Amino acid sequence: MKLKKIIRSAAIAVVFAATATVAMAADIAIIGGKADDAFWNKIKKGIDDARLVVEANGGSVDYLRLQSYDNFAADAAEIIRVAIAKKPDGIAVPNWVPESQDGPIKEAIAAGIKVILFNGGSGKKAKELGAINYVGAAEYPAGRAAGQYMVDAGVEKGLCINTLPGTTVAEERCKGFIDAMTEAGKSAEQLPLPTTTHGDPAAVAEAVKAYLTQNPDIGGGITMGASEADAAAVGIAQAGKTGSFVLGSFDFNEATLSRIQHGEQAFAIDQQPYLQPLLAIQILASAIDFGTNLPTAPILTGPGIIDASNVEATLAGVKLGAR
Repeated sequence: MKLKKIIRSAAIAVVFAATATVAMAADIAIIGGKADDAFWNKIKKGIDDARLVVEANGGSVDYLRLQSYDNFAADAAEIIRVAIAKKPDGIAVPNWVPESQDGPIKEAIAAGIKVILFNGGSGKKAKELGAINYVGAAEYPAGRAAGQYMVDAGVEKGLCINTLPGTTVAEERCKGFIDAMTEAGKSAEQLPLPTTTHGDPAAVAEAVKAYLTQNPDIGGGITMGASEADAAAVGIAQAGKTGSFVLGSFDFNEATLSRIQHGEQAFAIDQQPYLQPLLAIQILASAIDFGTNLPTAPILTGPGIIDASNVEATLAGVKLGAR
């Protein structure tokens, strides 16, 4: 072969190789909660670590966050459409409010965008919508685990403090909690609060104080998040029930762990949020880049229980930014 033909063939090979690399590089959009929401900053650590792998293969990760929770259902749907407009190869999204979000998720899939559900949703919902998988906790079993803990702790009447009523995540948690307690011969009820109280510690504390004052027979309760547990602990103290009230929370922060260490909170249900975007992004990018497919669905990261028996090990993970 003449030198000119060799050079031309080599140049064509380089172009094809470059084109193939670009075609395989997954651009991912991932949707999450507010920037000042401590839970979603644990999610961000997982996103940042997953981004390293995606970028190493020539792709990108764009993190889109809700600005507030005041108009939650509508905003959760709109942010999916914002992601679609960016024309990514894939979207990782929590299915918090199916009634609002199912439509936009289907629009994304119809546009040729691969979707994976994480944090909010289920394997069944992922299959229904055509998403490739679900990564996260199973909310109903998480609620049951919390209810069973209350039963084992001797609580006769429990309370599910719901600051996100109407969302699948919160409703499934409360249902599991109430079912587990009632099936054990105890009782439980839900305290639904306006979504505007989510992230408003003063409002949550006041609501908990008022409810416990009016219902002194309630012996234990669980909150939807760690910040709500911080607020609930204040309301419990104001109601004069510190030490006699069994407090639990879904998720945790350092204040939660400190209360568990000092016997002021019994337990937290852990869904390991760091793992959720870490796995979701990499599974999604790998499916786009390399055509991979996992037979395991859903991929569960919880529920786990943190209490006095394992709080020290959890604190070690907190120091590394992944718990």
